[in-house]
This record gives sequence, C-alpha cells and structure tokens, in this order.
Amino acid sequence: MSANVYQVGSGDLTFEIIERIVNENLKLELAPEAKLRIQKCRDYLDRKTVSSKEPLYGITTGFGSLCNKNISPDELGTLQENLIKSHACSVGEEISPVIIKLMMLLKAHALSLGHSGVQLITVQRILDFFNNDVMPIVYDRGSLGASGDLAPLANLFLPLIGVGDVYYKGKKREAISVLDEFGWEPVKLMSKEGLALLNGTQFMSANGVFAMLRAFRLSRKADLIGALSLEAFDGRIDPFMDCIQQMRPHQGR
Repeated sequence: MSANVYQVGSGDLTFEIIERIVNENLKLELAPEAKLRIQKCRDYLDRKTVSSKEPLYGITTGFGSLCNKNISPDELGTLQENLIKSHACSVGEEISPVIIKLMMLLKAHALSLGHSGVQLITVQRILDFFNNDVMPIVYDRGSLGASGDLAPLANLFLPLIGVGDVYYKGKKREAISVLDEFGWEPVKLMSKEGLALLNGTQFMSANGVFAMLRAFRLSRKADLIGALSLEAFDGRIDPFMDCIQQMRPHQGR
C-alpha cells in the first residue's frame, strides 16, 4: 500500500487497513493480480454460457418461479439490469456516507477475488464512485439477513447503470447527470453481474466493521485514560507486571 493509494485485491482486507483507508481518505485501485483474476473468471463464464447445454440458473434462466424460462443470449444483460431495478426498494432512513463507502470497499474486495464473473469495468466503476465521493442513496431497511442485503445493495449499484440518485458535492442529483459530468458511460451489465452485485452481506458487514472500528478506538482510549488515572492517583503498577499477567495466560491480558 503506497502513501495515498490502496490496491484492492492485493491481500487480506484487515481492520487495520480499513481504518487507514477511512481515516486517511486513501484512494483505491485494483491490484494487477486482481485484474487478472477478474478477467479470467469473466472469460470462463462467457465460454461456459455459450458451451453449456444445461440451463444455468439466474444466468440463462429466470429467477425463482421463472427458473424454467430460458433467456435468449441477447437478453442476458437485460435480465441482470432488471434484477437490480426490481430489487432497488430499500426504505427507511438514508445510510450515512461512511457506511456507503465501506459497502463499496467491501464489495470491491469481494469481487477482486475473481470468483463472481463480473467485468473489469464494473469493479472499476465502483472504485471510481469511491474515489470521487459519488454516494449512491441507500436506505437502511430491506436486508434479508443471511440471504443477502438485496435491497440495499440494489440501491447501491443502481447508479452504475445510470439509474437512481446520488449525492455528489453535497447535492442530491440524478445518477445519469453525474456520470455525464465525469464522462462515464453507464455500465452495460453482462450475464450474472446483477447476481454478483446483489448477493452479499456488505450492508451488514459495513455496519459491523464500523462498530468494531469505534470499539477498537474506545478500547485504546480506555487504556490511555486508565493509565493516566493510575498515574494521577499515584497508584501502584505492581499488579500490572508481566509475570503476574502470565498466571492467567488468556488472550487480551
């Protein structure tokens, strides 16, 4: 990780890395090895879609009760766009920008592993949104829990295809107008991409990560406050000696 840029897909995404990305406002770019993984998986999916004689659920078929309906090759992308549009129905309060950015970071990391079959441009556009503080408007109700944060993720990625609203420079705007301002074309989704974008728990995970980062910060401050308080009261440090702590060798002591 350079001074101002983190390469997504270059390794494990730890709490320490996420905290630095958030606190230092680092920019994101795809690691070279991540680009290779993403493209390799996309190429495989394209070959599989053409060569498979069996229906591929959600790729060459409809969803749910429409699983027996075959989708023609020229409508595979439309199917995925319609999936996002139909599920973009989260309600409630607007999610804060920090959670939105964490959701984009976590989804970009998941896609960078090269198991989802997405296009490179799809992941790159997520990073473009992150780096330029283009914030899709997402609401806090609509997750299905372990089955996926379907509605929140649908709202999050609706602007990628030029639909929905975003916040940019503090103003609520139509997504397509912001795309035009940057010279970005709406992403033309290909087979399976809607599934890849919606199937995930990045909304729950982002909230969990944010809570953990705050907890870590509170824990560090509690240690500092405790040490200063002990000094101020002229307390004894003998109980904190390492040899005493080793009598109860539990993690965290």
